[in-house]
Amino acid sequence: MLIELDYKDRRPIYEQVTEKLASMMMLGVLEENSQLPSVRAMAVALSINPNTIQRAYAELERQGYIYSVKGKGSFVADTSKLRQFRLKEARNRLTEAAREAARLGMVKDEIIKAVTEGAAGENCGENQEETGKALETAARDVNVTGGNEHD
Repeated sequence: MLIELDYKDRRPIYEQVTEKLASMMMLGVLEENSQLPSVRAMAVALSINPNTIQRAYAELERQGYIYSVKGKGSFVADTSKLRQFRLKEARNRLTEAAREAARLGMVKDEIIKAVTEGAAGENCGENQEETGKALETAARDVNVTGGNEHD
């Protein structure tokens, strides 16, 4: 399991670990019901305090990404409903951002280009086609024509 920590990042290490693991679960890298490394093993692998990993695992469990089995360890939960919810939230944020950009005079092509560039920086891989369709739908939803039409 490859997790890179950024020690220059202002966020606490446990938040970085939480975010990286959650992202891996959402992308399907960590499959449902697969066991996570033990707290100790993960701490050794990342050269950090086990309490930091324990805190990250607790946060992941609180958010519904993982579940614990007493004496067995932590396992990846079914994230399909969580993923659908987060996709819907992301789409709503994209739509609102596109509306704001249109109100400020950005044209449709500029909005699509900005979002596409933003998505290119992430691991979109197999989801690029889905992302492209969502972008087109969001652009249609906000009625962006030439930047002259405002809400």
